[in-house]
Amino acid sequence: MTCEAQSIEDSVKTSVKQLFIAMKNADSALLVSSFADSAILETIITKDGKFELRNEAVSDFASSISKLEKDIADERIQFDVIKIGGELAIVWTPYKFYHKGKFTHCGVDSFQLICVNGKWKIQYLIDTRRRDRCK
Repeated sequence: MTCEAQSIEDSVKTSVKQLFIAMKNADSALLVSSFADSAILETIITKDGKFELRNEAVSDFASSISKLEKDIADERIQFDVIKIGGELAIVWTPYKFYHKGKFTHCGVDSFQLICVNGKWKIQYLIDTRRRDRCK
């Protein structure tokens, strides 16, 4: 089975949505299964005018999510750009993040996905986080 399914774009969206379902449900196993084995997870933070790039292991991220109660972490995304070429897909999703139902920050997620054994997996995820300029 390849990722070149009848509705490739829908299958890419489903794989991305799986990450946020896992976060909302505090499901670390589902979260880990969203990523390829060699995935890279990074965050860009600008604080006091200084740029910082933070790297995090998927296992560490999954561990932190597993300690939350269900429905605590709610990242609401909008699919903006999706491009697919063979076994590679890119996805751009502006988001708003809610903690315990309260808005905390916004930003954009940039995904690189690869087709692994017929399923889209996140290979690279980088995001921005800010409290201002949120729509």
